[in-house]
Amino acid sequence: MHTNRRDLLLAGCCAASTPLLWSIATQLRAEEPDPPPETTTIRLAKSPSICIAPVYVVSDLLNAEGFTNVAHVETGFVGSGAAQDKAIWKNSDADFNLNFSGPLLLEIDRGLSTTILAGVHVGCFELFAKEGIRSVADLKGRTVGIQSLESPPHVFLSAMATLVGLDPAKDIEWVTSAKVRPIELFAEGKIDAFLGFPPEPQRLRAQSIGRVIVNSAQDRPWSQYFCCMLAGNREFVRKNPIATKRVVRAMLRATDLCVSAPALVAQRMVDRGFAPRLDYATQTLADVPYNRWREYDPEDTIRFYALRLREAGMIKSSPAKLIADGADWGFLNAARPELGG
Repeated sequence: MHTNRRDLLLAGCCAASTPLLWSIATQLRAEEPDPPPETTTIRLAKSPSICIAPVYVVSDLLNAEGFTNVAHVETGFVGSGAAQDKAIWKNSDADFNLNFSGPLLLEIDRGLSTTILAGVHVGCFELFAKEGIRSVADLKGRTVGIQSLESPPHVFLSAMATLVGLDPAKDIEWVTSAKVRPIELFAEGKIDAFLGFPPEPQRLRAQSIGRVIVNSAQDRPWSQYFCCMLAGNREFVRKNPIATKRVVRAMLRATDLCVSAPALVAQRMVDRGFAPRLDYATQTLADVPYNRWREYDPEDTIRFYALRLREAGMIKSSPAKLIADGADWGFLNAARPELGG
């Protein structure tokens, strides 16, 4: 990993303490060639998933970038469905959202105010199944638990199903339970499979419930593409280009911290109420590849998932149109040299 003086200062202060970061924030701003951000308030969408760890430790870095008010907006499961995503952007509840690429593409295809800015980390999904199910193809005619239709697990498993020749709308019986969480139904043996993201896989593995038949952090082709990507409200991005660049830069620095200081990140997530248990947070940071954003091309991810979701009948737009309508790599390209990317 390449570093520069600014990175070393940030890494050093984060490794020591938050007060020390505050003490050198002025120095970092003095070294910064960019003008100040157009706004000093940033609202970040949060969800029960803890794989979006960079969101939960980025506030100090955003403070150093000139944002004095950093708010985490409670949105439930980010990407839990088209209605939820529409509400996030339409109501201006959040300025930035770290989410699985699949639901972001659904938003862009439907004309919602979404602009993808960068890839952040690779796979965090794990597909658990009961005995007798050894592959995605074996899910034909089976019950699979998800949070809701068009939630990240539903979109991801639909993409997996199409790749092995299944029709996700007809061949899989999706179970969405409002009264009992799908993970509990799977733990009780009432459904055949469950696709989860941290801290759910960490819990199931710790309790030896089911067996993992797909791990998107390790298994190809899923491990070759980004899972979660950083997206911004299109109007915010258009009106606040300097602030947007600073947010992209801070988020990628926070992603680097997940690699260089995982114990610190895990403890902060628990201390700040973003993760329920330190052991699950620690395991998540060990399981999820946060070190690929310099290597992978975010456009490759959009092309790959766009094709899968078109095959599944979930989107109509071509990969080229989705990229043209809903992606802006200018901020990422501007930040890369400053981050050694």
